[in-house]
Amino acid sequence: MSTETGMPQGRNWFDQGGRAYARFRPEYPRQLAAFLASAAPDCRLAVDVGCGNGQLTQLLAPYFEKVVGLDPSADQIANAVPNARIDYRCAPAEQLPVPDASASLITAAQAAHWFDLPAFYREVRRIAVPGAVLALVSYGVLKLEPLLDERFRKFYWEEIGPYWPPERKLVDTGYATLAFPFDELAPPALDIRVDWHLSEFLGYVLTWSAVRSAREAGKEGLIMAFANDIAALWGDPNGKRPICWPINMRIGRV
Repeated sequence: MSTETGMPQGRNWFDQGGRAYARFRPEYPRQLAAFLASAAPDCRLAVDVGCGNGQLTQLLAPYFEKVVGLDPSADQIANAVPNARIDYRCAPAEQLPVPDASASLITAAQAAHWFDLPAFYREVRRIAVPGAVLALVSYGVLKLEPLLDERFRKFYWEEIGPYWPPERKLVDTGYATLAFPFDELAPPALDIRVDWHLSEFLGYVLTWSAVRSAREAGKEGLIMAFANDIAALWGDPNGKRPICWPINMRIGRV
């Protein structure tokens, strides 16, 4: 059995993690919102589906008269930063509380792999104005400096890999294998770049659903070994290290 968001029955990976998720998740660059707004036929209404705590939603607000942020998790919505132009609501991707033919831009950032896509696409077509843009955004596996990156990639692909939900593979491939029955546009090359302390980096890793699953499976030692190894390679924990995530996008006209 699955929920409407595609997650196992009785389990929402992020329901208890909205505060940590909001604190440690990397922020999308403003260039992403500017590009999406420029591609939309007008700037009246943007709808961000599976918005989480509103990371992309907030970036869209300066470019649109109104933005609606939707997420099935009340915890995520509760941790979203208020904005006069944004209307946050708790709702699944397959039942969007948005009027017919009203949305100029529909986005889903790091969320589409949880959706029942045929049902979501029906809703997209219902709420879209003529020529509206749909963008499924994700960011790939992070990159660190070479010495750190080697240890990180072993952890990501080999050690923690078995504990990711199956949907994670869709993110790792940049949604390349998702059905996308729309007239596709070519996205620009964009990435997310931050300079983080060790505590910020490990805080981000601890928000992963795979880490939670490994802990529940009694693999705390695996996680601690990785944290200790990275700390040794990092050096001064107060020193900042550059981290980069490539942004992947399937974007098209409805």
